Amino acid sequence: MNMKWIFVFGFMLIGALGFSQLGGNNTYEFLNLPISARVTALGGNLISVRDNDLNVALTNPSLLSDSMNNNVALSFTNYIAGIKYGYVTIGKHFKRGGNFSLGVNYLNYGNLVRADEYGNVTGTFGGNEESFNLAYSHRIIDSNFYVGANLKTIYSVLDVYTSYASALDLGATYYNPKTNFGLAGVIKNIGHVWKGYDKNNQNEKLPFEIQLGTSYRLKKFPIRMSVVYENVEQWDLTYHDPLVPYPRNPVTGEIIEDNKYKVWGDKLMRHIVLGTEFIISKNLFLRVGYNYQRAVELKSPAKTEFAGFSFGFGFRVYKFHFSYGRAVYLMAGVTNNFSVSFDMGSFHKK
Repeated sequence: MNMKWIFVFGFMLIGALGFSQLGGNNTYEFLNLPISARVTALGGNLISVRDNDLNVALTNPSLLSDSMNNNVALSFTNYIAGIKYGYVTIGKHFKRGGNFSLGVNYLNYGNLVRADEYGNVTGTFGGNEESFNLAYSHRIIDSNFYVGANLKTIYSVLDVYTSYASALDLGATYYNPKTNFGLAGVIKNIGHVWKGYDKNNQNEKLPFEIQLGTSYRLKKFPIRMSVVYENVEQWDLTYHDPLVPYPRNPVTGEIIEDNKYKVWGDKLMRHIVLGTEFIISKNLFLRVGYNYQRAVELKSPAKTEFAGFSFGFGFRVYKFHFSYGRAVYLMAGVTNNFSVSFDMGSFHKK
């Protein structure tokens, strides 16, 4: 059997043994935010493109490579409702030790209104969260397989409440440079909450997730396509608002069931993130993405045409690589993500 299919089967088996954790059921949800402009533009996730981009390595530690030695990456996102987040990280390669990166993610909620149970405003308060990351990757000898891990120390402050935890991401990537084909799997946020916000409730959970992804650059066209299958550990990601009744038959009163194929297709697409990158030249890139889950959950009845879409671009100037990504959240607004990366070592080369 071809090795890449063994790889896929292995991660699907892990997913079958996994347990479900969805957004809204966990703490530290900021860990799921798209961290770089390139990732934002390509639908919010990208785990299988192995190139000289330290920004992408943050989504899958096995994407760290020796070409990222002395690279620095920074990102800033103007999120919704005054929330801002970003990161800074640096990569390092050791001949006998492998590839490492050290960095920090942060999120600031800004000023929040404090009110009592009757709605009387009593002041303001703040909140912020950080994740300190140490990542490592290594190539399996004489192969196109790479493995990696990212150890995270997480700290959160919400008003007078604090919480901290440790988490681990594990990643594996197959990449063939001759065919420009990539295949990857990531297990995210395996860990433990050491101190919860409520000292009487220590059952807070990390946003555990398993992801599979693939990418391919067309041979005759300067286009790279990527697909990520999120939440392998749980099939049904649908949510029904309890305040919205199910449609019923006016005669029998029975709930009207949707076509089973339509339901199956909807559940499948809720896992899928699509991205396309147009490589205009070695210094200019255009990007577009689509996130179906975001589209169906955040669309507005009055305006749905851009729900779930994202776009952006990247360009190189001198020794710097700049990227911009914009994601549409409709009624909630849009997000703007800016990233920059550079090789510190290049400034010392003659």
